[in-house]
Amino acid sequence: MSDAVVVGAGPNGLTAAVILARAGLSVEVFEARDTVGGGCRTAEYTLPGFRHDVCAGAHPMAVASPVFQAFDLTAHGVELLTPEASYAHPLDGGRAAVAWRDLARTVDGLGRDGDAWRRLFGPLVRDWPGVVGTAMSDLRRIPGTPLTAARFGRRLLEQAGPLWNLRFRGDAGPALFTGVSAHAIMPPRNVAPAGAALLLGTLAHAEGWPVPRGGSQAIVDALAADLAAHGGRIVTGHTVESLAEFGAVPTIVLDTAPTALLGLAGDRLPARYAERLRKFRYGAAACKVDFALSGPVPWQAPGCDRAGTLHLGGTRAELTAIEKTVAAGEHAARPYVLAIQPGVVDPTRAPAGAHTLYTYAHVPHGSTRDVSAEVTAQIERFAPGFRDLVLATHVRTAAEQPAYDANYVGGDIAAGAMTLRQTLFRPTPAWNPFATPLPGVYFCSSATPPGPGVHGMNGLYAARHALRQLGIRTDPLELLSGP
Repeated sequence: MSDAVVVGAGPNGLTAAVILARAGLSVEVFEARDTVGGGCRTAEYTLPGFRHDVCAGAHPMAVASPVFQAFDLTAHGVELLTPEASYAHPLDGGRAAVAWRDLARTVDGLGRDGDAWRRLFGPLVRDWPGVVGTAMSDLRRIPGTPLTAARFGRRLLEQAGPLWNLRFRGDAGPALFTGVSAHAIMPPRNVAPAGAALLLGTLAHAEGWPVPRGGSQAIVDALAADLAAHGGRIVTGHTVESLAEFGAVPTIVLDTAPTALLGLAGDRLPARYAERLRKFRYGAAACKVDFALSGPVPWQAPGCDRAGTLHLGGTRAELTAIEKTVAAGEHAARPYVLAIQPGVVDPTRAPAGAHTLYTYAHVPHGSTRDVSAEVTAQIERFAPGFRDLVLATHVRTAAEQPAYDANYVGGDIAAGAMTLRQTLFRPTPAWNPFATPLPGVYFCSSATPPGPGVHGMNGLYAARHALRQLGIRTDPLELLSGP
């Protein structure tokens, strides 16, 4: 019998498994799909030789996350390639706001909004590890420096409240901020979108937004290899139907959607806790569209061709209207589109001269609509001639997302609506969000703090709680940094 079982081999599940194995436990991981990775897989979806990231594509946290700083992805064979521009936001008229890695260069390019951008991000960039510590906490304690936490909090309240436009004078700065805030997949001027924009924007000017050579799969493959090196075992193609499968295994860690525990536990859950799980809300969704291209995207605005990631949707007012439409359960005629072009730094993603383009559009929860035509039109708006380069496409609607990853209920790739309540209390209101009423059973998925993203912190926090229950009080980060 194993000492510990992990259900789900996404980045958080694998992080938890690696920590438990390095602590000396015998660990088994069960994954329903045929390959590990969850939201961090890479596959040839369109044409042979075109490698597409299936969900996560750019990785600001690959360098910044305390988990990956300790684990050191580079030392484990992952080559991180960082574009000159972290992200760009095209506007009509051949203009674009560009978040270069160099903050001063970004400020120079924002015109009337340049000084405002410098004052917004400059203090955060100077102490970016403190920003990461604040944003990546378990929301029960704030690590890092109190001054940086206060600076982050003040800016968070500003951009989540009615004063969000006060510091800007033009349309470039607000659009650039709102575009990155939309990673939270909900209307801006809310806590979660503002927090996402401040964290990701800070990292854009600090460590950049790298992409792994060959694809995001490299990150989870490195974790899986380390687990095997420490005696762990991964079983793929196995769907766990019940916790009873594991008999008397003392520790079970779930990299699953919260509602999955209702089926796994059967009638073992207390009625009140089960009801809380049923009330967990899922949010708006993503329709993923991958393109195989005969050449690079012909962006009209300078700087877009240097960016690894682009946010398409126009001005702050347009983006706000789009996200409100989607949140209301309707499709936007011109959707918000997140695009990643790894070929700006990684030529291995496609045959010579060709490129892959990763995109997703925000759509209502559970949408069955193929929005590839709308995505293409939105790209064509800022890159005339794009259609002529398309060799093939692959579409996964929101309704089809759970077949790829069961955690993406209704196509919600954030694993739960990022409302204020569900940001503070994921998955249920509890002081310890990783524990469940079942002894030795823990959650580690993106439905726990600090939320979605490829950073492994959810897995670290869950593993730390599990080890403490076993009387093992070793710092998980120390375990990850060891041989």
